[in-house]
Amino acid sequence: MSFFTIGHRGVMAAEPENTLRSFLRAEREGLDGIELDLHLSKDGELVVMHDETLDRTTDGSGPIADQKLRKLKKLDAGLGERIPTFGEVLDAVGPTLPIQAEIKDVAAARSLAKVLTDRDLLDRVSVLSFHDVALIEIHNLLPRARTVLVAGPSAHRDTFVGRAQKVGSTLVSVELRQLNRAIVEKCGAAGIDVMAWTVNDERDLALARALGLVGCVTDHPGMKRLVEATA
Repeated sequence: MSFFTIGHRGVMAAEPENTLRSFLRAEREGLDGIELDLHLSKDGELVVMHDETLDRTTDGSGPIADQKLRKLKKLDAGLGERIPTFGEVLDAVGPTLPIQAEIKDVAAARSLAKVLTDRDLLDRVSVLSFHDVALIEIHNLLPRARTVLVAGPSAHRDTFVGRAQKVGSTLVSVELRQLNRAIVEKCGAAGIDVMAWTVNDERDLALARALGLVGCVTDHPGMKRLVEATA
């Protein structure tokens, strides 16, 4: 595909983020894949939520890591949705839908590596992180795993390309407003593709294309249609 679209936490502009409802909506809208965030519950389950705490997106409070899965499952994550486990997302969406799974730490990396191995998902799931150590752990455990280094302002640093190479990433995801041609060209010279977060309207899309990006993360369900209409 010439320019791919990834649903950010599903389609969080239209549905409760990081819920099955949001991921299924992204799939129905024809987006090329979904992005989600993973944390570990107190009893070691990979649960899908962006924040470390429950306060912003559920009717609960406190750190996710302090609660066992059975208690997390009682919370409302928006419109009656429950906090899904990673396994539940895998079972709910189509078996070939690409997934970008973002992790925050080494512990989550180890749990995710086991799931990717047990369910033979190395060709379907890419592992994302802002944190080099988490991606290095994935790369050490699963040398074939697809890793994506995520960056905001740190993409401007001279060390950025070297960091991506060290963690085994041939794709990086950079905040759109932090990107420029110099960064994209430097990555390209090293054989690294660049995608952007977050691309939410026609102006954002025009910038992403002008920069020569390969794809984007979007909050909006209609982005795939916009990409096709403006190709």
